[in-house]
Amino acid sequence: MVAEDIILRPIITEKSSFAMSEGKYTFEVSKKATKVDVRNAVEKLFNVKVVNVSTINVKGKPKRQGATSGKTSDWKKAIVTIDTNPQAVKYIEKGGKEKTVNRKYETSIKDFGA
Repeated sequence: MVAEDIILRPIITEKSSFAMSEGKYTFEVSKKATKVDVRNAVEKLFNVKVVNVSTINVKGKPKRQGATSGKTSDWKKAIVTIDTNPQAVKYIEKGGKEKTVNRKYETSIKDFGA
């Protein structure tokens, strides 16, 4: 799946706005998307490091208009936790030299809700 087809729209509520300060962002995602798909799509679209992904299948609510009854569509929600303090990664190269690599990740999603 293409990243643009996985992330459908951001969900902006009072609860999700408070969670943004902790680095948690809420999205409506494709019903067929897995946690790995959501992680890869968010990392690709927003250039952030994803720490955790939680998904919830939301059932549609029953609705009624006059004598006709039905329900709203089922949909899937993903709560994505990003790394708000990316650290430099240190590892040892061949020959025993220690190398430090600075990761170029954003610490927040700037255009969230735009």
